[in-house]
Amino acid sequence: MDKRLLQSQGYAFAGNHSAVKICAWTRKSLRDKGFCYKQKFYGIASHLCCQMSPAVGYCQNKCVYCWRETDFTLGTIIRKPDNPVDIIEKSIDMQRKLLSGFGGDAAVNKQKLKEAQNPKHFAISLTGEPLIYPKINELIKGLHQRKKTTFLVTNGLLPHKLKNLEPPTQLYISIEAPNRELYKKITRSVCKDAWERQQKSLACLKDIGSKTVLRLTMIKGLNMTDVDGYSKIIRKAEPDFVEVKAYMFVGSSRQRLSLANMPLHPEIMEFAQKISAASGYKIRDEKKESRVALLTT
Repeated sequence: MDKRLLQSQGYAFAGNHSAVKICAWTRKSLRDKGFCYKQKFYGIASHLCCQMSPAVGYCQNKCVYCWRETDFTLGTIIRKPDNPVDIIEKSIDMQRKLLSGFGGDAAVNKQKLKEAQNPKHFAISLTGEPLIYPKINELIKGLHQRKKTTFLVTNGLLPHKLKNLEPPTQLYISIEAPNRELYKKITRSVCKDAWERQQKSLACLKDIGSKTVLRLTMIKGLNMTDVDGYSKIIRKAEPDFVEVKAYMFVGSSRQRLSLANMPLHPEIMEFAQKISAASGYKIRDEKKESRVALLTT
């Protein structure tokens, strides 16, 4: 992992393998120029969100659509884990440090900036696979004790850890493909049984004790197919929500995919209609700027 490269991209480290980064939507919200779809769908105020990870550089997959530098993947075991209390405290400190430059911007909403000094929502989703962090339960508990909400995104490749997970406020499983063949092509996983692992996680999702979400990342020309496959996944997991979201042509993914792989919002809505018809989940909301549709029962 090249820390200097990541720091040049806006990361601030809160430990040896933990980091925060100010989301583009947080920046826009501070200037009253928009907000994340999570604010519209779930009430997560964008200016109060801390986007972070306790597993920077650690993942089982090298997904073709990932914005990170997959060449810097460190592996699947964190041998000297950061202390969860330190991660929380340093993440807040680093968030404040990254926000410090906004004070001189005349376009910034000063009240929002003041509130942003104490983030309420922790999106454990910045990069890497958070369940690889061996003290993830302590991290979630610590955040809840501080009255923070937690939104954890996992690839579902550690079903045994998922079954024993301290329930976050909301749990996401990223769905990369509707079938084993496409899954292998898109994720390029180091785990030979990655598809089977994810299926085990999906089967136990309804017993987690959190609000649950399946996020379908749609890549035009690659995985916007096999609607029945996606429907089977949804019926197996029985999530509270399904997000049908466009792949975004950003970061290092631009070295692997092209702009033509990023679906337009009407294409997302068209595919979401097909998913709805096959799964029984209804389209409840959408956000054009994020190219995403929300489905619920």
